[in-house]
Order: sequence, then structure tokens, then C-alpha cells
Amino acid sequence: MFIGRERELEALNKLYFSNKFEFTVIYGRRRVGKTALINQFIKDKSAIYFMGVESNSKQNLENFSKSILEYRTGIETEGSFLSFQAALDYVFKLSEKERLVLAIDEYPYVARSDKSLASTLQLLIDRHRDSSKLMLILCGSSMSYMEDHVLAYKAPLYGRRTAQMKIVPFDFEETCRYFKNFSDEDKALIYGIVGGTPQYLLQMNDALSVADNIKNTFLNPISALFEEPENLLKQEVREPALYNAIITAIATGSTRMSEISGKVGEDTNVCSAYVKNLVALGIIRKETPYGENASRKTIYAIEDNLFRFWYRFVPENNSIIARGAADLAYRRIEPFLPDYMGKVFEEICKQYLWKLLLAGRCPMQFSSLGRWWGSDPKEKRQAEIDILAEQDKNTALFGECKWTNEKVDLGVLETLVRRSGLFPYKKKHFYLFAKSGFTKGCVDKAKQMGNVTLVSYKDIL
Repeated sequence: MFIGRERELEALNKLYFSNKFEFTVIYGRRRVGKTALINQFIKDKSAIYFMGVESNSKQNLENFSKSILEYRTGIETEGSFLSFQAALDYVFKLSEKERLVLAIDEYPYVARSDKSLASTLQLLIDRHRDSSKLMLILCGSSMSYMEDHVLAYKAPLYGRRTAQMKIVPFDFEETCRYFKNFSDEDKALIYGIVGGTPQYLLQMNDALSVADNIKNTFLNPISALFEEPENLLKQEVREPALYNAIITAIATGSTRMSEISGKVGEDTNVCSAYVKNLVALGIIRKETPYGENASRKTIYAIEDNLFRFWYRFVPENNSIIARGAADLAYRRIEPFLPDYMGKVFEEICKQYLWKLLLAGRCPMQFSSLGRWWGSDPKEKRQAEIDILAEQDKNTALFGECKWTNEKVDLGVLETLVRRSGLFPYKKKHFYLFAKSGFTKGCVDKAKQMGNVTLVSYKDIL
């Protein structure tokens, strides 16, 4: 089942139909659907597909040769080219007469096994690009390798690519396409639990309840997802133990660098380097209050929902899970799910506002949006605004998101309006997002004000 990626397929097809040499770099974290995208793209085209393996140069060359010769002859063969240069040169010559796609998947495995591969590709691209109809695709899951050795300025292949795609998890709307039988609320819960990574979504069964899905995956020692975050870390970093400790600290509420350092028992300079790597991997994100750059206010949050859920709930219940007591572990987790879903709902609401903007239906033309927190001098306490987006120095949007079973009342709107007074904008528009709708008092006040939009969760779907 292939879902989504319409923009990526459209972009790849546009490159394909240029009928001239194209070199596209596709990269992104593991499980995000890069291979599925490539296979969907080449299924009706003349293409050579080769996936590198974590082995030596001889093994990869033999596998690459088989892919080329099978394409050329239509039968499996044991023959092999003498070198990667000979194999690639043969492909470039084939493409002088026909449009041909060469997709090298897991390129970092191949390039690490043969240190001269990047320079060989550079040489052959420079030699053949003017006469070739080849569409070359290099794909990799090692984010750091692809960025440092393929895309970076000092990399041999720099300046040769004609396009690059960073493949990211699906957003909430795309995620919902996977599931026909989940209720609307359950779709949000599933997104909050595994995010939009296709491989993780395939582990969810919409014929079961969310509770049973959690028990069958995160609370089941033999499931594919039970050790997934730790296994991914082991593939990406050298010292997973400290990375594990840092992610756990953030997941359980230590969001500032000093708090993270204290929680894991390491110097802040050490933690800072590890946190930077986790940001580069897309596992955590760095946040400052919207419109501010003050480093002293910087906090860190987990970007990937599967990591966020796993590190929040699995480690502390590990002993129970190991004894097969999934029901008991779930009973310990369930009371915290509404609070956990608060941040997930904020992200869903932000995605909704972006879609309104791109569709030309948003009352404000913002270029970015985020969360704000800081001191309220009137209330003499800390205040927070879930969503803040600026159009210009006089115009801004303020939003509040509530994932509760109760209807949002007038007090929530009044608090948001009062907190907007901490900013000098003359023109303001307010958005209230609610899981369960709004009270009559809130609806009446919103109509009276005229610059308030009320959005129930069912309206987002």
C-alpha cells in the first residue's frame, strides 16, 4: 500500500521528463519511506535499482553488477564488472541512447566500502553529463553521512546534483489516510503515539482499539516497535547509553540544558554536543519563545512522536513489561495520555493553520509560527501562548489549544486575549482549538468580538 508523497513523485517525474542528465539526492531517517518512494517512481520506467549492503567493496560490486546485467539481459547472471568505475561507465553509455534511471539505495554503505566511489562518480558525471540521459538517484538513511559527504561544499559530488529531497514523516492529514476504521479521536492518538513514519504506521491495526495497539507494540517485548528507538540510536551514534539518558530526561520534563545535565549527571558542555547531534538526527528540536533568540530561554523537546511516547512511558515500566504484564503497564500509562496529547494537539493545530494559509483561507499572512512563553508582569507569574504568528509589526495571530473532554469556556478566550496584551500588535486575530467544542458563552463572545475563530477538532479532519 503506497500512500502520499504526491509532491515528491511530481518533482521526480518532472526531473525524469527533462530527458537530460539529472542527479537527485534523496535522504531521510530510517523507516520514513525513501525506498518505497523510489520503487513507486521507477515502477513504470526503465530503471536499474541497487541497494547497498553493510559489507565489503567486493560484495557490493558483485550485487551492483548483477543489477546492471539483469536489467540489460533480463536474466540473472553471476558476471561482475572489474570495478565500480567500469560498471558505472557502462551505465552512462547505456543512457546515451535511452532515458534510464539508476537508483543506488543505502549509498553510504557502498561509499564506505569503496572510498574512491564518490570521486569516481564525480569523474564520470563530469565526463558524460552533456551526452547522457541518465537520471541518477543516490539515497541514504545516514543523515550525517549524506549531509557531510554528498551535499556538503567540500564533498566530491558538490555542485553535481540537480535536486535534493529530504524525506520527512507524514503530517497528521496524510497519516489519517492509513486508517479507515479508527474513530476521529483515535486517529489523533495514533499520530501522537507513532507520528507519521510509514513503517511505524504499518504496525498499527485499525481493527483494534488504541489501548490494544499500545499493548501489542510498545508493551510487548517481542514486537517490532518495542526496541525500535534504541536500535535506531545504535545505528546512528557511537555511545547510545548517554543519548538514551538525554532523551529520557527530556521526555520526562527536563527541558533546559542545565536540567538535562543535572538529570544525566554530565557536564553541560558534554550534553550540549550530544543534544546537537540529536537535533541533527531530527529526534529532538531546539525551541525559543516565538520572536526571541535569547539562549537563556532555550528549551528542548522531542520532535519524533514515537521517541516521545516510548521514552516517556516504556523505560519506567520496563520491569512490568518484561514480566508480560501489558495490561498493568497500560493502566499505569492511561491516566497520563490526555496530558501527553496536549502537545500533540498543538502540533496538529499548527499544521491546520499552515494548510489554511497555503489555501488562502487564513485571516493572517504569516511566514512562521511557534509557541511563546515568558513572564507576565501584571500577573507576576509565567505565561504561555500555544500559538503565535506574526504577519508584520502591527498584525499577529494568537492561538490556544485544548485537548480535554470538557467544552472550552469563555475564561480560556479571556485569558488568551489578556496575554496578547503583553505584545504591542494593534491588529490581532484569535484562534481557539478544542477537542470537544465550546460553551455557549464562549461562542457568543467570539461572535461579539468578530476577530475570533473557533475550531473544533472535528473541523480539522
